[in-house]
Amino acid sequence: MAQNRTDDQLRWYCIHTKPKSEHIAAAHIAQLVDVEVFCPRIRFQKKTRRGKVWFNEALFPGYTFAKFAVAQNVRAVNGSHAVLRVIRFGQDSYPSIPDEIIEEWQHAVDDKKLITIEQSFQPGDEVEIVEGPMMGIRTIITRVFPAQERIRILLDLLGELREVEVSLDSVCKKENIRLASSEVSL
Repeated sequence: MAQNRTDDQLRWYCIHTKPKSEHIAAAHIAQLVDVEVFCPRIRFQKKTRRGKVWFNEALFPGYTFAKFAVAQNVRAVNGSHAVLRVIRFGQDSYPSIPDEIIEEWQHAVDDKKLITIEQSFQPGDEVEIVEGPMMGIRTIITRVFPAQERIRILLDLLGELREVEVSLDSVCKKENIRLASSEVSL
């Protein structure tokens, strides 16, 4: 629902930030009087040359959210460090986000405003091989060796189903692939 600039009610608005600077913009906006900020982030583990490393990134890259009265605070928010602009339509129409949506997102994060994605593997889980010559093949886990960070999967090799042992780093659960590509959107 679009709001006029003369609106003096506290509402949630979407803030467009500089790339990879959502948390910086949120920290600066939070210092403003009568402004509440919500910058949800996602925490995940990724394989690098140094081994597995935890990364924190914005759940909505390039955006953060702030609750404020447009008439009193829009200029201060727009002028905050790492902020490109408060999202608007036309000259003075700022679309607000319903409180219920932000509250739902706030319940999904922990006290550090993080959603942690950890992959836990169980026999029977469907996975996709994400590295090596068999990249892209989807298969089923038959056995898990957590201490060794390895699993056994079923592969069709030369017309026969065989169990093959692979590293946990070389596979991704099927539902995590969908989450990354379709479920997180504005």
